[in-house]
Amino acid sequence: MRTRLAKIVATVGPASAAPSNLKLLHEVGVDAFRLNFSHGSHADHARSVTAIRDIEKTSGSPIAIIADMQGPKLRVGPFEKGQIELRYGESIDIEISTALGRDGLIRLPHPELLAALAPGNALKFDDGKLMVTITEVNKTGMKARVDVPGILKDKKGVNVIGAVLPLSAMTDKDKIDMVFALEQKVDYIALSFVQTAQDVVDAQKIIKGQARLIVKIEKPSAVDDLEEILELADAAMVARGDLGVELALEQVPVVQRKIIAMARALGKPVIVATHMLESMIDAPTPTRAEASDVATAIYQGADAVMLSAETAVGRHPATAVAIMDRIIGAAEMDPTYPDFYTRANLRPQATVNDAISQSVRGVAHVLDCKAVIGFTTSGSTVARIARERPPCQIIGMTPDKRTASAMALIWGVQSVVMDDPKDFHDMLAMTQTVAKEKGNVKVGETIVITAGIPFGRAGTTDTLKIATID
Repeated sequence: MRTRLAKIVATVGPASAAPSNLKLLHEVGVDAFRLNFSHGSHADHARSVTAIRDIEKTSGSPIAIIADMQGPKLRVGPFEKGQIELRYGESIDIEISTALGRDGLIRLPHPELLAALAPGNALKFDDGKLMVTITEVNKTGMKARVDVPGILKDKKGVNVIGAVLPLSAMTDKDKIDMVFALEQKVDYIALSFVQTAQDVVDAQKIIKGQARLIVKIEKPSAVDDLEEILELADAAMVARGDLGVELALEQVPVVQRKIIAMARALGKPVIVATHMLESMIDAPTPTRAEASDVATAIYQGADAVMLSAETAVGRHPATAVAIMDRIIGAAEMDPTYPDFYTRANLRPQATVNDAISQSVRGVAHVLDCKAVIGFTTSGSTVARIARERPPCQIIGMTPDKRTASAMALIWGVQSVVMDDPKDFHDMLAMTQTVAKEKGNVKVGETIVITAGIPFGRAGTTDTLKIATID
């Protein structure tokens, strides 16, 4: 079992999709794999799911699988000459049309923009490389001033700044992809383009409890509605790619910290993603700034950090994972590391779960316990325990393989699939075995056990037991 507390998510792509490569990535540190539905066919993703589940069986280590939906993508239309030049300060026309654009005229095949945009809003193109500000809106289009000039090519992406678009977070493609991913029994669905809490409600209607929902926070409107969105979701992702385009760059670190703190307060796993070790797409080592970036996410309390192109198309996918593992390990070995997450002001809910979870942390600290072992059906109690960041390893024991895989994304949790104990004495015997064999707890050391009696019923955790290994 891993001693590292924060988890590593790796994106599957041409550089890593072979079963042998996936196995190697898991061996060097990957706890969860992301399937990017912006690329690849359903057959490709099905093969990856099969290979990952085979690795689970042979390794005995549960692995989380995340199906990441593409979401709506706004793009400029094609141009007569394949591109145009946007010159600083010039006024250009923007029309809602599928016809070809030309010099001084951009055509967008997205009529919903006309209803949402107003003077003062901005459009960024090509991942923020170019920008125009809307100066006038009429019945058929808009006029805009070029603020960041450059060459704009056919079908480059568009980001809308300062407006909430009347668009669902799910396209028809996403709905089809989501149903397919659920048929493959993935553990998490990651929803892109989340703007409001209603987007989460709409996605949950399709998921129907068959997987857990990760909301990707990449729109400023989602940041404004953050608490309500996270209350409805199961986990969050700080999607710094689009977030960094739509927000001022200096605001991205501030918002990252806000999202992590809110997710932690609500007991929802949170992933920090995009550009973590970006230079390793080509280089065999990251920059010092990238290493610091990963460590910062760990100090802030992230449950997981994610590699994107580094493992999907990079030249050194296994090395990127191994280096990320070392960076996380170094941060967690820092004697001041616990200070960063114990300062968090966590408001407990008036539930038995939170009463047990808070007690676990106190007992583990006072008695120098070496492990917390939580019997769980749904994983909810173990997630609440992880929220408290007890000063020892957390072992989640469950008879449900899906629950075990989902818990692989949660900070500090190592999952073990075992049948529910028959009675209290059977529970004690099982924890003795698991603590020694899986948790490397030695004779004479102390552990904390949480369980619900009667066993096998979700949401019944009501028992805390302190035990000594014999």
